[in-house]
Amino acid sequence: MLDMALIRKDPEGVKQRLLSRGKGAADGLAKVLEVDEERRKLIGEVEKLKAERNTISKEVGVRKAKKESADDLLAGMKEKSDRIAELDGATAAVEAKQEGLLLSIPNMPWEGCPQGSSAADNPVLSSWGEPKKFDFKPKDHVALGEALGILDFTASAKVSGSGFAVYRGAGARLERSLISWMLNLHSGEHGYTEVSTPFLVREASMVGTGQLPKFRDDMYAVEGGELFLVPTAEVPVTNLHREEILAEGDLPKRYVAYTPCFRKEAGSAGKETRGLGRMHQFDKVELVWIEHPDRSMKALEELCQHAESVLRKLGLHYRKIELCAGDIGFGAARCYDLEVWAPGMGQFLEVSSCSNFMDFQARRMGLRFKGADGKNRPCHTLNGSGTALARLFIALVETYQTKEGKVEIPETLQSLFGSNRIGSDKGGAERLAKREGEG
Repeated sequence: MLDMALIRKDPEGVKQRLLSRGKGAADGLAKVLEVDEERRKLIGEVEKLKAERNTISKEVGVRKAKKESADDLLAGMKEKSDRIAELDGATAAVEAKQEGLLLSIPNMPWEGCPQGSSAADNPVLSSWGEPKKFDFKPKDHVALGEALGILDFTASAKVSGSGFAVYRGAGARLERSLISWMLNLHSGEHGYTEVSTPFLVREASMVGTGQLPKFRDDMYAVEGGELFLVPTAEVPVTNLHREEILAEGDLPKRYVAYTPCFRKEAGSAGKETRGLGRMHQFDKVELVWIEHPDRSMKALEELCQHAESVLRKLGLHYRKIELCAGDIGFGAARCYDLEVWAPGMGQFLEVSSCSNFMDFQARRMGLRFKGADGKNRPCHTLNGSGTALARLFIALVETYQTKEGKVEIPETLQSLFGSNRIGSDKGGAERLAKREGEG
């Protein structure tokens, strides 16, 4: 939510920043100012009536001290009190209307955000590694997964319809290994506190992080609309401190969490949507920061480096792009995307968006910290996928496939996975079963 004080102070500046997102982004701004003017007039009238009522109250005291009748004054006080109550109700209604309007307005892009209108305008900042070279035509993950028996899209369609997947055998073990490995990496090497949160959240939590009200149609709601399946761990984790005032010395707070993610919107037809490319349900390990405003831009760089370390340790070619103002998400002020190369599909796939929301989410959820001056200020919030499956799964199996149709397992995963490949190492599976039995 934007700062109403800033909108009043510099409405044209706010408008221009919003318009950098594209036509229509600032449409609600004029109405917000109109409603704010109405609210301020009502408050001014209430304050005037309260002052008049206080004056009358003093006069009543004077008359009573003189043992004189004050019935006429008391009648006037009641009339003013009734009017104040009426105006208080009108003010509350106007404030609710103003809040609703503010909730529908996106965040202002960071002042240094690249200009552009679509993903085609996003600058590539860097890349790591090189696309793997094959002496054969690489298969995509669908062909590999079905041949190896690790992915079953026929079964998932039978159970749930399109946009879902069943991982079988080594596929399920690989997915689980990736999740555990990423949680261990971020909590161990990078210093995040691991949390396990509910997969169902209240509407207020969805409003707090910006999914509601704008994206309601993309969310899975439980009957009655009281609870929603999480679209990302960002929602429950960031809301852990909703309506709290933190001590300045407690910042930053850094959390890592695994959740499945549920989203109705599954994209249009195309290569990106084949197989695991775009799902209604997928797994993700999420990184969340609650940070001091003075440090949040530096924190974004560090958070992104933590997400990048996942891809580097797995030896996957990727590139880092910065989203332009016309492509940045609803609540983000600045955002980096990490796109990993999937050789079988022949394209880059986004596996992480690392965003600084600045005070946008914190204002929506009442998340503040007490500064050294004793004043309460909104925190800055950041998050990023560290990283998302199933696209990480796609890149890994397509990158490490062999000519014989098997999949090598990166060394960093082998101890968790229990084998060095998928497709031929029966002994590895037997060793894993024995170790799990001993545990």
